[in-house]
Amino acid sequence: MSIQGSCLCRAVQYEIEELATPIGFCHCHTCQKAHAASAAPTARVRRENFRWLAGEDAVKGYESSPGKVRHFCGQCGSHLVAIREGQDEYILRVATLDADPSQRPVIHIWTSHDAPWLTCDNLPTVPEGLT
Repeated sequence: MSIQGSCLCRAVQYEIEELATPIGFCHCHTCQKAHAASAAPTARVRRENFRWLAGEDAVKGYESSPGKVRHFCGQCGSHLVAIREGQDEYILRVATLDADPSQRPVIHIWTSHDAPWLTCDNLPTVPEGLT
């Protein structure tokens, strides 16, 4: 079962065959900065199970820590994958998938980086947004 994914502007599109690991939320400082969020949903994908479908030439990279390059759309800035030097898996930004991967997150990592003002539980929910 393949699943397609894309950036916000859809200039960059990719496809995965399957996730190699469960989905987890990463709370590290670099994920917070890269995604402008308290945490980023991630999972690993084996390199042979990932392929660019369109816009690979628009993909830019940034080495956020030694040996780890974050890849994002150079047009809209969507963070798509990160690649660690010498590893055979990509770290996929699960929120860029265009369909349900049929998995749910199972863990929070790097919670030592949580900022109290970013982590709030039991907040009200609004299905579509505020008017």
